[in-house]
Amino acid sequence: MKLAFTKALLLGIAALQGAAAFAAPATGLDDQGRSMTDDKALYAVAHGEWRSDEAKARDRYRHPIESLTFWGLKPGMTILEIQPGSQSWWTDILAPYAKKTGGSFYVTGADLANPKLSEGARKSRSSFEARYLTKPELYGDVRILNWGDVSKTLPAETFDFILTARSIHGWMQDEPNTVHDTFAEFHKALKKGGILAVEQHRAKAGTKPEKPDTGYVTEAYVIEQAKKAGFTLAGKSEINANPKDTTDHPFGVWTLPPNLRSTAYGSGNEEDPTFDKSKYIAIGESDRMTLKFVKK
Repeated sequence: MKLAFTKALLLGIAALQGAAAFAAPATGLDDQGRSMTDDKALYAVAHGEWRSDEAKARDRYRHPIESLTFWGLKPGMTILEIQPGSQSWWTDILAPYAKKTGGSFYVTGADLANPKLSEGARKSRSSFEARYLTKPELYGDVRILNWGDVSKTLPAETFDFILTARSIHGWMQDEPNTVHDTFAEFHKALKKGGILAVEQHRAKAGTKPEKPDTGYVTEAYVIEQAKKAGFTLAGKSEINANPKDTTDHPFGVWTLPPNLRSTAYGSGNEEDPTFDKSKYIAIGESDRMTLKFVKK
């Protein structure tokens, strides 16, 4: 099943290679058609052999070199990735980058200080540790911070660069103040001049009320919450825009690649083998906002 899904996804993406790209590369393409950059370390990690073919197939939608260049990632930075998730797509780029450039790399992990932490969350953290703490020659000294219901505080004025990718809709479904409190914590955790990089599924402008259960959030909401926490908006980019995404899919953003769900997210229902996924493969991954905030 997993092999069939991966093959279908890669074939669908390959079929779209001739379509117009959603954003022009930062500094052109190499002779293999891959994005280039003057930052040799960033180029090396974005095209590293440790990244799976499936992960690299998503680069045309997530534009790692272009996005990180826009956000202002620099050699030697102290980096914090928020909730890397099961695929750890950004971790495979950011951890080796910090290692190569003499920086430091942190992630937030399941909150082991929480006695009510689920067994699934514990297993997910153990899997992450097994993958990233056992190869210091590649990933460097990856440091995992407890972060959750009990451990809500990040180390103050520590980081140069914080990345949160596709997490805000989840925080919005918790208690009302979760998003504001989280952004305020990021603000405290950054050094002066530090960068908050945001990648998030984007709802259509003017969508009211917000519908975070679909996975989509309006750009205006994110900017408002960040500004309330003390951030200054330093830039917006359409690098990860996808005009084909109508954002009104039957199972939310998870109907699209890479999930291609045929049942409601979190329902526990079996996937529908008769569900036609070709329409959603043709759309590609979600339309995303790419925002850069700074701590003045």
